[in-house]
Amino acid sequence: MSPQITPIADTAQDLELSERILTPDGQRVANAQLDPYVADVDAAQLRALHRDMVVLRRIDAEGVALQRQGQLGLWAPCQGQEATQIGTARALAPQDYVFPSYRETGVIYARGAEPGDYVRMWRGEEGAGHDPASLRVAPLQIIIGAQSLHAVGYALGIRHDGTDEVAVTYFGDGATSQGDVNEAMIFAASYQAPVVFVCQNNHWAISEPVAVQSQYPIAGRAPGFGIPSVRVDGNDVLACMAAMRWALDHARAGKGPAYIEAVTYRMGPHTTADDPTRYRDAEELESWRRRDPISRVEAYLRAQGELSEEHLAATQAAADDVAKRMRAECLGMVTRPPLAVFDGVYAEPHSGLARQRDEYAAYLASFEGEV
Repeated sequence: MSPQITPIADTAQDLELSERILTPDGQRVANAQLDPYVADVDAAQLRALHRDMVVLRRIDAEGVALQRQGQLGLWAPCQGQEATQIGTARALAPQDYVFPSYRETGVIYARGAEPGDYVRMWRGEEGAGHDPASLRVAPLQIIIGAQSLHAVGYALGIRHDGTDEVAVTYFGDGATSQGDVNEAMIFAASYQAPVVFVCQNNHWAISEPVAVQSQYPIAGRAPGFGIPSVRVDGNDVLACMAAMRWALDHARAGKGPAYIEAVTYRMGPHTTADDPTRYRDAEELESWRRRDPISRVEAYLRAQGELSEEHLAATQAAADDVAKRMRAECLGMVTRPPLAVFDGVYAEPHSGLARQRDEYAAYLASFEGEV
């Protein structure tokens, strides 16, 4: 399943080098490598994946709106990347543990996040917006690529314990230029750690295009570390699910790490602090709009006679309901007392932490009575 190593000339050629099952216009094509991994996915399951992507897009739009209205400090949009996130995350087993970057809203959604979990961190109320233990998802990572090292460390623990878990880490194409990601791959390959690396190649590392960072498909780097890889059309939810199932089977069987490059596109800004019109061509954006991951699933289901107006209406209603509850949770959040910052730092009481807490309490008390 290793990719053909061909120089990247432009985004169109870049996409055509990717494995796919559903074409941009919703045609299903045979793929000998990927088809066996999604042979069980019927129309009902595909409608469920469609619903997930529609709900995710609505969550994302609400997050942007809340930030623009001053309710969130920042938001990292994922519009256009729904198939990559939903397809891969829905392939995970409950015991697997995820180490995301800051854009994996769809991953935490698929792992069971509640509406308030999407905004709590971005509002500045908590260091982690969700409960890592219950979702089995580490806190969103802002430091570019750092989560790849965390995932490999956790995977080494899995191997030591002899369990059938797999650690999964997500990062963008820009993170592949970071030393952390490359060091993580070296360590994972050396110790045959059960970890899956998922690169969401959305073509832009803030304002730097992927063609500047990588003259060859990114998945082609992994075999150089001794890690098998596959490069898929990241706007094809079936291809993304198939690739993740392959990678998980490989890692769970004790064969070591696997690598997925999902070729997709960031339709919005890098974060709400970014203005992509300053560096991105409008024609490029429009060309990727025609490859929309939701539209292609709808086109395929319609052609099969498996997409009803009732499903579309119910899906949109579900998406609007999640967004409504997300907004209500956001606006209703109450900031914790300042000393709560020390809660949960250590599993057991710690004298050093207690001293720091007392010092901070004294500092806060020094402001009492001031206007």
